[in-house]
Order: sequence, then structure tokens, then C-alpha cells
Amino acid sequence: MDLSTLYGNEVPENVAKEAKRSFEMLAKYFKFDPNDFPRLSAFDMGDGFNDFGIKTVLSSDFTDTAQIAAHSLRSKNSVMIGTIRMGFGHCRIAIALCSAAKALGVTPYWMDLLSFPEYAGTRYIKQIEKMYNLGSRISQRWKFFDKHIWSYFTSDAGMQLTFTVKQRSMWQIIAPLFADVPKDIPFLSTHPWVGHGAVAANIENVVTIVPDNFPVAFHLVPGSTHAIQSPSAYMGYRTFMSMGQKMLIQECLPQDAIFECGHYVDHEIVENVEIDCENRLRRMRENKPRRILLTMGGAGAQVKHFSSIVEFLKGHIEDKKCTLFINMGDHNARWENLKANFDEMGVPYCLHSDWDESRSFIANCHGEDAYGIHVFLHNYFYAAVYSTNLLMRICDVMITKPSELSFYPVPKIFIQRVGRHEAWGAIRGSEIGDGTIETSSPTNLRRTLKIIVEESDLLEIYCKHIIQNKKNGIYNGAYNAIKRAIS
Repeated sequence: MDLSTLYGNEVPENVAKEAKRSFEMLAKYFKFDPNDFPRLSAFDMGDGFNDFGIKTVLSSDFTDTAQIAAHSLRSKNSVMIGTIRMGFGHCRIAIALCSAAKALGVTPYWMDLLSFPEYAGTRYIKQIEKMYNLGSRISQRWKFFDKHIWSYFTSDAGMQLTFTVKQRSMWQIIAPLFADVPKDIPFLSTHPWVGHGAVAANIENVVTIVPDNFPVAFHLVPGSTHAIQSPSAYMGYRTFMSMGQKMLIQECLPQDAIFECGHYVDHEIVENVEIDCENRLRRMRENKPRRILLTMGGAGAQVKHFSSIVEFLKGHIEDKKCTLFINMGDHNARWENLKANFDEMGVPYCLHSDWDESRSFIANCHGEDAYGIHVFLHNYFYAAVYSTNLLMRICDVMITKPSELSFYPVPKIFIQRVGRHEAWGAIRGSEIGDGTIETSSPTNLRRTLKIIVEESDLLEIYCKHIIQNKKNGIYNGAYNAIKRAIS
């Protein structure tokens, strides 16, 4: 791999050497073998989770010719969506792409690199995932760590273009995982590590799905085309804004390597924007309980926030002025912590953990009233992630950290970010009018909640702008990314 230049910019010799050494150290430590790779086959997702005709890509040991043919990967009229289950964000975006693909008549293949057995690349990813989840939880409990360590790790550490050089070299370690992927299949990567591996494996058409609104070199994948959600992020990536320490940058990201596509949102959510906003406005006019959705992130770092919110809203819930939907994802341990807080406060709740029952309850809430606190907890990742997608359609406002959910067409209250890079998600949402400014302090959050529950002006503003944003095509990113990949 030639590491001497990057997008026409000369890479300092010491940076290139360090990148090469990093890969060699990883290869030795994780026992990298380029000829050790999984044989890939496609399977229906099944078990009530196959909403979008997704074909899950897994390793197999088929020897029968008919079995191999029945489960083969096909390039025609299909897309491969590569992701890593590291938190929920990358998988949530992957689901949105699958939803858009189905709406466009294209078969989506789902390739999650953490679903494979032990290979050098997967061992490395699992090690980083454990560190990331731990860091996310600590950042929510220890302000010094969040400000001085975690913010650096999640933003500044991956800011510089020299970081891209290192990542490009290191992530050759996962290239063998793509050995069985057809080289001509349109490939959308929702995590840059997946993109680096796909490019290193010589897949011809790789689209990098950039998730955040804050330009960092971490998300750049040389050899791919970058899908960007907002004009400000587009300009930042196009010009390598603030990415030039330790490296003189004279050339920009080529125009054919980047495009603005809009927010990555599921087809069924985009299609029903007007209906869902009208239902919110109708419930306000009829003085129905204000429905508030709280979502637990993939790292499970918001238990303290959730307890504080429930304590503040306890009286409103008892007076039937407010209803809470809480999606705990697949965090059984975090739910036990929150449950203990509920028991201490004397707060009753209804737990939904069966996927079919959860879907039935949510479907009924489109036309029926809901009261109290409803907690959703599912072990399977698809249900853990997609519950939020279903719940956001029936809620009046969603409380979330400003992560990938910043870009969804539902009124939002943004609580404290996890990492400095997420701050720009709240900036984007507040500026286009579908969410609040980041309410990082408890007092700001409580004042905002008071207005949301007791008055109507903020929700009316957010609903108005969501409908206008849809007309302007802001939420069409998933469709546009799929169209770009298959064009």
C-alpha cells in the first residue's frame, strides 16, 4: 500500500513509517493471516425481524453445491451494507439504508463484522469496542474524564489527516473478511473501519456513510465516495478543515469523492412525517398526555439522566399529563440499575420484552391513549435498535443525546453529549428547527421539559419545521445514498 501521498498531499515520511509499523504490530499481536478468511453466505434475517428483506451475511461451512448456490451473494439489483455493532448508531444507520433499499426495490445484504468467528480483524475490533463502551459510561459519571480525556479521544484524536494515513494502513487487518464479497457489488459502509477494509479488499464501488455533523479525518476512507448529511459538514470535509497539523495540506478532497445526500432516515418514517406530526398536534389540542421517549444508547451510558428525568416528571405522570416510553435497548444490566431507582422512588412501570407484544402495543398507540411508564428491553440487537424507530412515530418528543438520532424527523430534546463530536448534531437539529439546543445542565433540561409538558409553542414550532424539512428533501439521505451506490 502506497502511503506516501493522500489525496495529492505529501505524507511526511515519519508518518508513513509509523503507520506501517502500527499495522505490523497489530498483525503480529493478533496473528494476522491474509489467507485466513470466512466463507460467506446470505441468510434471511427471519424470526420476526425481516422487515426489509434483509439478507444477513454470515460465515458458513456449506459443502453441498445446492446449498452454496441457494445462499450465494449476488451483485445484481442488490447492495451490501457493511457495519460494526459498536454502539447503536452505525447499526441504526444501516437499518435506515436497508429500509430505503427495499423502498427502491433493491435487496439489502447486511454484513456486521462482529458477527464473524475469531479472525485477526474481529479480535481487534472487539478489543476496541470494550474500551469504547467503558469510556462512554465513565464519561457520563466523571466530568473531568469527559472534558479532558473522552472529548479528546472522540474528536481531537481522530481530527488530523495523518490519522487517516494510520487508519488506512492498520485496517488492512480486516481486508480478508471481504474475500468472498463480489467485487462489483455496490457497497455502503456505515463505519470507516469497514470502508478501509472493503477498499483494501479491492471492492470497486464503496460509499462511506459519514454519521456525524463534525468533520474529523477519522471518517475519511481514501478510495471511496463520502456521503455527507449537511452543508456545513460537506464544506468541512471538502476542504479538510482543521485537519492539517503535522502535515501540509495543499489539495482538497476531490469533488467526485464526496456528495451531500441529506439525513439518513428510514423510508417508513419519512413517508409518514405529515401524519405523525398531525397526530402530535391533535393530541396537544385534545390535552392528551404528552408522550416522551427516552432512548438508551448502545454503550448504555444514560441511566443517571433517565432517573433524574423520571423523578422530575413523576407528578406529571401520576396526573396523566405525561406518558414515558423508555427504550433500554439490550442493556439488561443498565435496566437493573434503573429499575432499582424506580423501586426506590415508588414509580410503577410496564415492561415490554417480547418483540411481537412490543410491536402490537406500539401499533395500538397510533389510535389509542397511553398512560404511565412503558419500558422496552430486547435481547436481539435489531429489536433493541428498531424499537426506537417505531416509538418515535408515536411519541410527541424524544429525549436523546445528540448522536445519530439528531437527524431524525421527530421533535427532540438534546441532553448532554457523549464526546465533543456529538455537539454538532444538536447544532444541526436546533438550526433546522426539529430539536432543542443541547441542554447539558439539569436545570436547563428541567425548564425545557416543563415547557414541553405544560405548553405547546415549542412542539408546534418543531412539527412545522419537520414538515417543511421533508418538503425540502432534508430527510432523503438514505434514498440518495442507495441511489448513488447503484448508479
